[in-house]
Amino acid sequence: MRFPTTSLWSLRLHTWNLRVKEFSKNGKWQELFSHYRETKKVVVDLNDPSVYPLVVKACSNLSYTHGRLVHACLVKQGYESFTSIGNALMDFYMKWRFPDSAVAVFDDCICRDSVSWNIMIQGHLDHGTLGEGLWWFYKATVAGFEPNNSILVLVIQACRRLGAYYEGLQVHGYIIRSGFWAVHSVQNSVLSMYVDADMECARKLFDEMCERDVISWSVMIGGYVQSEEAFSGLRLFRQMVSGFKNEPDGQSLVSVLKACTNLRDLTMGRMVHGLVIYRGLGCDLFVGNSLIDMYAKCKDTDSAFKVFSEMPQKNKVSWNSALSGLVVNEKYSEALSLLYSMGKGVNEADEITLVNILQICKCFVHPMECKSVHCVILRRAFESNELVLNSLIDGYSKCHLVELAWKLFNDVKKPDVVLWSTMIAGFTLCGRPREAIAVFQEMNQAQEKPNAITIINLLEACSVATELSSSKWAHGIAIRRGLAAEVAVGTAVVDMYAKCGAIEASRKAFDQISRKNIVSWSAMVAAYGMNGLAHEALALVAEMKLGSLQPNAVTTLSVLSACSHGGLVEEGLSFFNSMVQDHGVEPALEHYSCMVDMLARAGELDIAIDLINQMPDNLKATASAWGALLSACRSYGNTELGAGATSRILELEPQNSAGYLLASSMYAAGGLWVESSGTRRLAKERGVKVVAGNSLVHVDNKACKFIAGEKAQSHPRGSEVNIVVKQIHNCMRFDEGSDFLGIFE
Repeated sequence: MRFPTTSLWSLRLHTWNLRVKEFSKNGKWQELFSHYRETKKVVVDLNDPSVYPLVVKACSNLSYTHGRLVHACLVKQGYESFTSIGNALMDFYMKWRFPDSAVAVFDDCICRDSVSWNIMIQGHLDHGTLGEGLWWFYKATVAGFEPNNSILVLVIQACRRLGAYYEGLQVHGYIIRSGFWAVHSVQNSVLSMYVDADMECARKLFDEMCERDVISWSVMIGGYVQSEEAFSGLRLFRQMVSGFKNEPDGQSLVSVLKACTNLRDLTMGRMVHGLVIYRGLGCDLFVGNSLIDMYAKCKDTDSAFKVFSEMPQKNKVSWNSALSGLVVNEKYSEALSLLYSMGKGVNEADEITLVNILQICKCFVHPMECKSVHCVILRRAFESNELVLNSLIDGYSKCHLVELAWKLFNDVKKPDVVLWSTMIAGFTLCGRPREAIAVFQEMNQAQEKPNAITIINLLEACSVATELSSSKWAHGIAIRRGLAAEVAVGTAVVDMYAKCGAIEASRKAFDQISRKNIVSWSAMVAAYGMNGLAHEALALVAEMKLGSLQPNAVTTLSVLSACSHGGLVEEGLSFFNSMVQDHGVEPALEHYSCMVDMLARAGELDIAIDLINQMPDNLKATASAWGALLSACRSYGNTELGAGATSRILELEPQNSAGYLLASSMYAAGGLWVESSGTRRLAKERGVKVVAGNSLVHVDNKACKFIAGEKAQSHPRGSEVNIVVKQIHNCMRFDEGSDFLGIFE
């Protein structure tokens, strides 16, 4: 057998090496490694060290095991000391997440270059071991090796993510000393670091930059928006576009739209939308989602939905933004329609979608749908998500399934303050204030610190319980927690004392609010009204106007309600007529209903019906307005007008027992027994559930609740109460009998 000559072997090896380099150039790593293995079968040692880094690179893209075998061959051949081969091995181990092996190769390298250091720095930073990466960077600078531009950018990003502001300053100094400051990518990275740490320093650096590209402007605008300085961000954006040197990109426009959203500046938002269309960025998914969010939060849901409909591509964020926009603006029917459309597509509901669905369930009080959402949450394993769990507990409470909400709450190992607050509010909403107060006490025992929302929910529970002692206790907690000074908490205290009938305590709490807003004033006006102090309510409005505060729709409604309950018809009419001219408040449905109630109580039934007939076309009298008129018809014996009011009430609220009871009572008072029994029979045929009336009697600072038709067995002295009630009933029958006998005398 004849062997090839040395020159022939050299030629063949040269050809093999060229093929390796060609495979590497084209990214054909599998072919490269297969070619290497075939070569090894024929030739024991490849004498060209420049080929091995390419083989190791192929292993970085293919297999860790192959790379280990190649490393062993290189050690046997004594090639591991070559700098290029050592660098390739370090990169291989770093990419396969074996940093210790990479460090071992680095330590064995005799001749290290800048590439060696860059690989070690970048490898640690890419793997998220940022502290280690910064330490390697420090070692490299001490050893006198210069990093490249991309490494400097990564190092600055690591300082940002770690919040290592002092180390970032040191890196900035190194960049200036080493002459890297002229590189745009490095400049923008340093600017981003300062934006996260100190906007004042960032602005100073930005102003000192000789050349600013679109990234520089975007970083600064985004920084201002992130720092809640939206006005400054918009001002800088105007400066950016006025120079005509830098046209805004999608990222900068997203930041500007966020600023418009935060400021609720719809006019500016529409101008930015025009710029988006002009720049041809309407198809950008992130820009489109930002436009939907901006329009929705600026209460322009029509424009938000138009943007959504015209988007060529939508993701979950697009659907959720449109859905959230409709829910936040209380357009629940439209949200339900959009939800059905979403279900027909390929988009699966995520956590945000489910939270929005629960909001819709709460609005329509759909307990079965709420349970269905709960099933989806369990199937998708979302029950550990705090937002979803809190929304589900709130949803069950609003759907009057508070027992299910309580069961869910008890399954949480360590509830946060949001969950505690939601549970307190849930019991209060379902008319169980004592349980709500008990939950707060349990929260205290768990040493969970309440926030302002928790205290407001507790105060609401006390106002529903109408127990003055509990109210004073809750007020004391608000003071001790240092939350009573907050205007929202102070206003809740005012409302609580008013509902407990302690108007003096309510006024004292109002006077202690240092910075009163329109809500505080409105609450105090309502407090006077519900306690029958109509003159004081009117005087308070005059006092408010002296402080340069104009009544809003809520304040005016509270004033009209006070006049209604206080019998101040002339004052109420005068205030109603001056609402638009003096206060700039357009009367809404609630204002008209309150006026009807006031006139009806005073016996001005003809004027009340005229007011209903004169209501604007876009407003229609509600069942409450017709109910007020019907109640007055019963009191004043106007069965003809009452019959008309009855038909309207039963048309608007056919399942509400109040209308049937009022109508039956009116007919009975007028001696129309056939009509009275007919009304009750109609309610029974329609399956209307009668809601029993109840009374609260305060005894020794405790509110005792008595429900019509029930015996007072739950009360400690229930047997005595029942005896007295029976005696009163006997007296009533005796009086009625005396009147009846008197007819024949």
